[in-house]
Amino acid sequence: MKKLSYLAVGVVLGFVVAHLVSRHPSGKRFFDDIDGKVREFSGAVVDGYRGREAELRATAADAEATLDNLTRRL
Repeated sequence: MKKLSYLAVGVVLGFVVAHLVSRHPSGKRFFDDIDGKVREFSGAVVDGYRGREAELRATAADAEATLDNLTRRL
């Protein structure tokens, strides 16, 4: 329980410090830079996920078409 309270205090202090730093112009630029990099990374992850999903859907459609052709031959 003691470790959990230390964690909570650390999180709160981190938010307070981040808020104070973001008030300064250089701190704002720092957080804007981090925000841009996080958005770029998350965008790349989403693009990769969507691309892989499209590949899997195409493969599933091909497999379904192949199965349909095989069942028609029987």
